[in-house]
Amino acid sequence: MSTTTIVSGDWHTLKDTASEIRRVVFIEEQCVPQEEEWDGRDDESSHFIAYFEDQAVGTARLLPDGHIGRVAVLDSARGAGIGYQLMEAAIQAAREAGHTHVALSAQLHALAFYERLGFIAHGGTFMDAGIPHREMLLTL
Repeated sequence: MSTTTIVSGDWHTLKDTASEIRRVVFIEEQCVPQEEEWDGRDDESSHFIAYFEDQAVGTARLLPDGHIGRVAVLDSARGAGIGYQLMEAAIQAAREAGHTHVALSAQLHALAFYERLGFIAHGGTFMDAGIPHREMLLTL
């Protein structure tokens, strides 16, 4: 049976792995401009890397204000529950940091995924990096 391991750490420790996954998913696949992807908030964030069969396949980050973002899973590993496990790790880290809720900006195609985790969408649709999004909130 294959196992997924989630590793957490700071940007200095996980930068090489996290940035490569984000480059592939956001910059190459979704055509997000580099200047928007690298927003200068990584140093202040907690980062999470998912390893599946010893290969780094996913990443997410938790900002100090409880906002989860930059959730990305490589195409070859999608559908295996890795994104869910990354989100569970980020949510648990937010709880441990004393947050009472977590927020995220979800791409519209991913709304149902985040709803399964208990997030509730609010507000209207907005564009971020040319991709439609909605704000979502989870009370812890």
